[in-house]
Amino acid sequence: MQAAKPLFDYPKYWAECFGPAPFLPMSREEMDQLGWDSCDIIIVTGDAYVDHPSFGMAIIGRLLESQGFRVGIIAQPNWQSKDDFMKLGEPNLFFGVAAGNMDSMINRYTADKKIRSDDAYTPGGLAGKRPDRASLVYSQRCKEAYKNVPIV
Repeated sequence: MQAAKPLFDYPKYWAECFGPAPFLPMSREEMDQLGWDSCDIIIVTGDAYVDHPSFGMAIIGRLLESQGFRVGIIAQPNWQSKDDFMKLGEPNLFFGVAAGNMDSMINRYTADKKIRSDDAYTPGGLAGKRPDRASLVYSQRCKEAYKNVPIV
């Protein structure tokens, strides 16, 4: 059996010519500052965006960027409408969706099934910024916004 090719031996995506961004954009204005017309991949997360290795979406975004992809972040979107999911435009390749560093149900409820009063991954510790089963809800809103774009 042939060994798998190492991840970083594949050719980089064409957008590598832009180089690494000082930040992963979260708005159309930030994309304009970087000179991007669109994102290749948009990551949707239930956490606040912090460009630090303790936040999974930052690691994934930077890894994809190192392979030449233009990556945008939508952090803690309003899940009750599709507007927040459209603010970066349609991604060229796919939406990457995750509830955040912690499962949304564990983040919202205690072991006694009581609603938590705070959220460690939200600015100010405010509770209630993400829905139950956030990955499902975010995926539904992505499909509502752009029905032909794949979701990973």
